[in-house]
Amino acid sequence: MTHDREQPEADTSARQGFDRRDQFWVAVLIVVVLLGLGAHMLVLRWESGRLVDLDEAEPWTVEYQIDVNEADWTEFMMLPGVGETIAKRMVTSRESEGRFTCHEDLLRVSGIGPRTLQRIRPFLLPIPAEQNVATLDRQAP
Repeated sequence: MTHDREQPEADTSARQGFDRRDQFWVAVLIVVVLLGLGAHMLVLRWESGRLVDLDEAEPWTVEYQIDVNEADWTEFMMLPGVGETIAKRMVTSRESEGRFTCHEDLLRVSGIGPRTLQRIRPFLLPIPAEQNVATLDRQAP
């Protein structure tokens, strides 16, 4: 008896992709490599010493000076002992009572006393004498 139906021939050409068993072993290989890299990083960190503790890190020192007649309140807040309220008072005083002619004029600001002025003085640019300040003449020639 003959069969009219023929058996499909097995495809002997190269397979494309991985079957489940191959995928499993590739995943195992990737996990092993990642674990090895992690262990290597831990060994390197252990040999180099412990991490830097922020409490023990040396603070940065930044040298800056501000012009009291040009600074805005955010710049005044960078001064030691000057918070937001006093910084805004400094700007308000300058706008309402006029420019500061010397550093001692800062004493007119509520909240700034002799000790605060002494503490912030190294951070203040010198105030030039009035005759040394260039001004723009706004009158038409």
